[in-house]
Order: sequence, then C-alpha cells, then structure tokens
Amino acid sequence: MQIHGLIHQLPKEIKLVIMAFLVVLSIGFYGGLSFVNNTTSMQPAGVETHYLGNESDEEASVMKFKKSEREILTIVHNHILSMSVIFFLLSLLLSTTSINKKLKYFLMIEPFLSIILTFGGIYFLWSGINWFKYIVIISGIFMTLSFIIATFSIGYQILVVKK
Repeated sequence: MQIHGLIHQLPKEIKLVIMAFLVVLSIGFYGGLSFVNNTTSMQPAGVETHYLGNESDEEASVMKFKKSEREILTIVHNHILSMSVIFFLLSLLLSTTSINKKLKYFLMIEPFLSIILTFGGIYFLWSGINWFKYIVIISGIFMTLSFIIATFSIGYQILVVKK
C-alpha cells in the first residue's frame, strides 16, 4: 500500500478534521512552551533552578524548592506518555504527505529520541548530574523544531499543495 502522498486524496471533511487537530494540538504545544519559558526563562540556570530549587540563593525574587521524587517521576511519566502519543499521531499524518522522504523519516523518528533525552535528562538533572540541563535544552529545541516543521508540512500539504 502506497501512503506517500495519500493526504492529497483524502476527502475534504477528513482534511478539515486534520487541520482542526493541528490547530488545537499547536495551541496546547505552544502553551506548554510558554509555561516552560515562564518557569525557566529558557536558560540552563532556569532549568536547573526549576527542578533543583534555589533555596540557597537569598537574593532570589521567587523561592523555588527541589522537586520531590514523586513530583519528578510524575512529570517525567506524564510527559513521556503524552508526548509519545502526540508525536505518534503526527508521524502517522506526516507519513501520508508527499514531502522529501528523508526529511519525513527524520521528522517521524527524531521526536521520540528527543522525548527520551529531554525527560530522561530532567530526571538525571534532578538526580544531581547538572550538565544534563544542556541535554534537556538541546533535545527540547530539536523536539520543538520537529513539531513546528511537521505541523507546518502537514498543514501546507492540506491547504496549498494540490496533486
């Protein structure tokens, strides 16, 4: 069965549902990024402070405490499960597009690696391996770029490309 380019043959109502899904999913994803920016300022020190606290900094404007083991396990568990479902669904939709196959395969597989590195990295950072904050940031950037490129590619294939 050939699925490369199948998106162009889908009925209008299916394309509409896919676009609605992409819009709502993007609102949630970018809302999450806004939360990350608010809690970490998208900086290595902010990531470290968010999970490890800043109790020793008497000059801190906002006091933060190290996450408990229960909190960190809940964060990691919930994010790995939910993000894997999000990227699985995006990968299924992306597989039906007619974009370059190498780019498509990269966008379909890379987010799963980034999920493990980002949220596994948060756990290792919390465990005391402080340099993992850089892994968390780099893998988070790759995950975000993959999301942006995938959603725009799918939307572009539905709205603009006619085959």
